[in-house]
Amino acid sequence: MSGKERYYIDQAFETNWIAPLGPNIDAFEKQMAAYTGAADAVAVSSGTAAIHLSLQLLGIGAGDTVFCSSFTFVASANPILYCGAEPVFIDSEPDTWNMSPDALRRALEDANRQNNLPKAVIVVHLYGQVSKMDELMELCGQYDIPVIEDAAESLGSIYKGKQSGTFGQFGIYSFNGNKIITTSGGGMLVSDDVELLRKARFLATQARDAAAHYQHSSLGFNYRMSNLLAGVGRAQLEVLDERVAARRAVYENYVGAFADRAGISFMPELNETRSNRWLTAVLIDEKETNVTTSELLDALSAVNIEARPLWKPLHLQPLFQGTRFYSHLEGISLCERLFQSGICLPSGSSMTVIDQVRVVDCMNELFDKAAINSAQSA
Repeated sequence: MSGKERYYIDQAFETNWIAPLGPNIDAFEKQMAAYTGAADAVAVSSGTAAIHLSLQLLGIGAGDTVFCSSFTFVASANPILYCGAEPVFIDSEPDTWNMSPDALRRALEDANRQNNLPKAVIVVHLYGQVSKMDELMELCGQYDIPVIEDAAESLGSIYKGKQSGTFGQFGIYSFNGNKIITTSGGGMLVSDDVELLRKARFLATQARDAAAHYQHSSLGFNYRMSNLLAGVGRAQLEVLDERVAARRAVYENYVGAFADRAGISFMPELNETRSNRWLTAVLIDEKETNVTTSELLDALSAVNIEARPLWKPLHLQPLFQGTRFYSHLEGISLCERLFQSGICLPSGSSMTVIDQVRVVDCMNELFDKAAINSAQSA
């Protein structure tokens, strides 16, 4: 917490604005729109809800297909199933680890030949790194397909001078407890289409018609954020730039610590972009280090340091068994390779240098021990 959250929460209590409407929500939406450069914003209960609303606003339903990044958390694609539509998963590419323009091009060409173009493309900005939006937007533009940016992990990241989440027809952000800023739980939907966002507010409040009595002519959802949590968000947004600087400093410290260690590489940063470095993601070359990611995770866990594997690609998840997948290169799935060799290191904004030294020392101890064992067995 930044320390100012209680100020806005106390305001909500003092003025008795506790429900999913009130001054904090109005201000939070305006401040998010101003920060991102979007025309308007709608505060909702989660990033997942924001994706679902985006799909609803685009009229997506049973029989439709939606293309989605495979290398992401399941929440990026679950709303496709909520709508009864079919996901088609797109591989990553090496420069950003995000959606591959080459794979997307082949997928669109196949869909066009089959007269079954997707109704939307969900592009995910993984771990804070923005995707190759120029290429992806151009491809989708050729077929007039709307783009939804899942910027849940990339609030504060910049691509060619613009904030992530503001290139597609819709952008979504998450304020889950693990994100760079949090409202405990919550999300935001942004767009330059103010009229569609007006409809999003309507749908997110149970689609209640304008009548004195409770009347509903269309299906709605209970997706609005509470005024209390919006107060937390207002305080958090005020320190977002500080959080980005802190996360980037954590990343730079890790890079410096392992600069001379062979077999360790970090998630790249595309030219003309600035990642918020939400999480520091690292690849471990087992052949060079003689250490597997499982061994590394176990060693860290043994000294009470939490680290995790990279996202398991969605096309490998049992939930999506049998779905179509387009790889970056024919027969080679880059996101599967990333999953097999990558981990996320502790990256919190409040990490001290001492915290990071503990992580680095534990890792180096394991690498050094593996090197000695390898030399002895040679």
